[in-house]
Amino acid sequence: MLQAVTVPVKKFDDTLEMPAYAYVGDAGLDLRAAEDAVLKPFERRMVSCGIAMAIPQGYAGFVLPRSGLAAKHGISIVNAPGLIDSNYRGEIKAILINLDSQTPFEIKHGDRIAQLVIMQTPPVDLVEVDELSQTDRGIGGFGSSGIGQ
Repeated sequence: MLQAVTVPVKKFDDTLEMPAYAYVGDAGLDLRAAEDAVLKPFERRMVSCGIAMAIPQGYAGFVLPRSGLAAKHGISIVNAPGLIDSNYRGEIKAILINLDSQTPFEIKHGDRIAQLVIMQTPPVDLVEVDELSQTDRGIGGFGSSGIGQ
């Protein structure tokens, strides 16, 4: 079994639930809105989540869209994934966008609006080289594998 990572959380709004997993085995903790808002079609807005956290060094937080909001309402995150560095101590906010061309989306205080995944992020030492090792894929990218079989 994996060892849990302890992340201290400061709540700015005692009426909000702490971020939590909806089901055992989930990777994303649900983030909730600390404010009411309406997103007009194609409008983007930073929505407060009412918390700050002290992510341990060697880890980072990634704010991701909720699949149900994306599928049912066209709600996504502009900078998906949003990155929370381990040295950031400010309030967590989700930069939401309404990609529905016709229907405004209403956010109510306490709604689950995004997911937070905490992942290990080891330091990386970049080494300049003249050549890279060869792979089957090589430089193929951006659709190089096609959409059919």
